[in-house]
Amino acid sequence: MAALSRAASSAIRRPLPRLQLQARAMASSLFGHVEPAPKDPILGVTEAFLADPSPDKVNVGVGAYRDDNGQPVVLDCVREAERRIAGNLNMEYLPMGGSIKMIEESLKLAYGEDSEFIKDKRIAAVQALSGTGACRLFADFQKRFLPDSQIYIPTPTWSNHHNIWRDAQVPQKTFTYYHPESRGLDFSGLMNDIKNAPDGSFFLLHACAHNPTGVDPTEEQWREISHQFKVKKHFPFFDMAYQGFASGDPERDAKAIRIFLEDGHQIGCAQSYAKNMGLYGQRAGCLSILCEDEMQAVAVKSQLQQIARPMYSNPPVHGALVVSIILNDPELKSLWLKEVKGMADRIIGMRKALKENLENLGSPLSWEHITNQIGMFCYSGMTPEQVDRLTDEYHIYMTRNGRIRYDTSRFFITLMQCCISLYLLEDGENKLS
Repeated sequence: MAALSRAASSAIRRPLPRLQLQARAMASSLFGHVEPAPKDPILGVTEAFLADPSPDKVNVGVGAYRDDNGQPVVLDCVREAERRIAGNLNMEYLPMGGSIKMIEESLKLAYGEDSEFIKDKRIAAVQALSGTGACRLFADFQKRFLPDSQIYIPTPTWSNHHNIWRDAQVPQKTFTYYHPESRGLDFSGLMNDIKNAPDGSFFLLHACAHNPTGVDPTEEQWREISHQFKVKKHFPFFDMAYQGFASGDPERDAKAIRIFLEDGHQIGCAQSYAKNMGLYGQRAGCLSILCEDEMQAVAVKSQLQQIARPMYSNPPVHGALVVSIILNDPELKSLWLKEVKGMADRIIGMRKALKENLENLGSPLSWEHITNQIGMFCYSGMTPEQVDRLTDEYHIYMTRNGRIRYDTSRFFITLMQCCISLYLLEDGENKLS
């Protein structure tokens, strides 16, 4: 035994063979060229917020609804749906295309309860990993079956849109959307870009509550946009992340899509239940593409499923169950409509309160854009330097483009005080660019 012990000890001390040392060196240097990725412009705000020890810190950067105490909200209709699910349903795999019930209810929300396109089975639709996953599935579908196409994305847009189409290797161009001076829609610039794009181009459109600006076209403007799309044979892809959450009325928030359908467009649509049902972490969404006929819809759906298969195989079940139970039950759906309207109305009320208080504090600026914009974000017009000052001096965290999420009562009091410090000199001169 002693001899064995000495032999083992000697083996441990013995230098490693040269080949093993080379293998270790190669392994350690294999990823040596990988550098840290840049911070995500939205999620990076949350990381900085969490690292701040200040008890007065406020995070108005991440797009998640909060109550007056800054706490996450779970809707009563969601709690009731979860109660019905608990212990009563299995957790088997969903098909690659996802929950049929959830898809059926999602299509009714987007295309209308009595949609002829649903009756004619002309819509290819699959459950997706929220709106992000729906956009990515479509981007990969676009690359695979229209490899020479490109996507026109509004300036500005939700930052992840660029990442999605970039990683799907779809060439991107931008089109004019926001007018910084008026803090509203640059409609003439938008129409010019639509007219000048090559015929048959793909355009990414925000169906309602444009992120990050909160600036939406009017109904008449949407009709003009739709007409010009028809002339140019462009394909509209709608990202609808805020249906019901923008105005409080899901039908009103789907108006842009309905206008395009009335005008005879084929469209694509990404839906999300993160905001309007508060299912942020459940990643519940739907991708749909309106096709020429039922046969084409069957083919397109089969290809969408094939794209999803190597990505994530099949989508998660719990969020899909929650959505389908709520939308398929008249009582729960009625409760959901009441709750989503309550959230939207609260945000609209906060917009009015912020505008009135800034005016009452003596600001010489026009704050009409606060109430003209819609949705959970205010595109404030603050410069990156002003945003940095809010963070450094007042512990208020937001994205450097000045996008603010409507949050809590404490937030508004603090922000109004900061606005006076940032925007007004002693002689009342405007400091806001």
